[in-house]
Amino acid sequence: MKNAIRLIIATLTLATASFAGVTVSSPAAGSTAGSPVHFVASATSANPITAMRVYVDNLSVYLVSASSLDTSVTMSAGTHSVVVQAWDSTGTVFKAPLSLTVSGSSPTPTPTPAPGFPAPPSTAVIKSNIDQMTGWDSCTVCAGANAAGPVATYSMVENQASPSLDGASAKFSISGTTPYSDALWWKQLGAADSATHLKYDVAFYITNPGVSQALEFDNNQSNGAHKFIYGTQCNIKGNHWDVWGNASGNWLSTGIACSVPTAFVWHHLTWEFQRTSTNVIFVGFTYDGVTHYVNRSYPARSSTVHEMNVAFQMDGDSAMHAYSTWLDKVTLTYW
Repeated sequence: MKNAIRLIIATLTLATASFAGVTVSSPAAGSTAGSPVHFVASATSANPITAMRVYVDNLSVYLVSASSLDTSVTMSAGTHSVVVQAWDSTGTVFKAPLSLTVSGSSPTPTPTPAPGFPAPPSTAVIKSNIDQMTGWDSCTVCAGANAAGPVATYSMVENQASPSLDGASAKFSISGTTPYSDALWWKQLGAADSATHLKYDVAFYITNPGVSQALEFDNNQSNGAHKFIYGTQCNIKGNHWDVWGNASGNWLSTGIACSVPTAFVWHHLTWEFQRTSTNVIFVGFTYDGVTHYVNRSYPARSSTVHEMNVAFQMDGDSAMHAYSTWLDKVTLTYW
């Protein structure tokens, strides 16, 4: 009888183990495909599946809050390492790794809006070349933890002919003697209380990225009732993108990699945000032609202020090595 019970338990254990996992229907492991590559996959678990994500060469390229996915991903020619990953409601992770070869030449990926983020309507407000506008504000102490950080040496110089994409970039520099000092710059654009969709577009160029702790790209909106902090950063030392927890008041990793940016080249970043009456929504972003879907929402803070601004922050490392970053073609679109 005991042996029979053990056999039943073993059988149930095996059945449960085989029940959970990720199944990739397309593409087949080791196959060759043309770009864009069609991905079809599903996940199962004893608990509800909450999300699935596709990684290509350790970069997140697609995320969906469902137990299945069906999407096409633009990929460059060559052999790639792919992982289709899923999470269930308990936080358990399931992975299906595979190698894939993409044949022929592929066009440069065209940034596309993240799911649920419509194209700007003709009535959208567009603030262009913000980097060329006068009247930027800045601080160093306020950029640190609890708005009481150490003092950095910092500067901003506009209308830089080189490096530049349009002949008039803005140069931001930081140095100092106190470890992990920061500098923050922001440009007020006037109130926009009714705006619920924002698109922040910026090109940046950095001289010595290996000594940067992080680069922060933000929008801030207050409508007299709430403050919506659309805070994002490339956490270079941590090797991931973060978003601001708003009412929680802390950085939260998206799990999307942000490696050290290449020096002396222009990088293109577009963040897409939405909001409800009380919540900030980080929809997704496109970085150097690759779109990543974040789809996270956090509560806003209370505020009686009316404002809309663009902000940029540079964080120093433990030795406060000096470095500079140029911003160009900074544009905010909202409606």
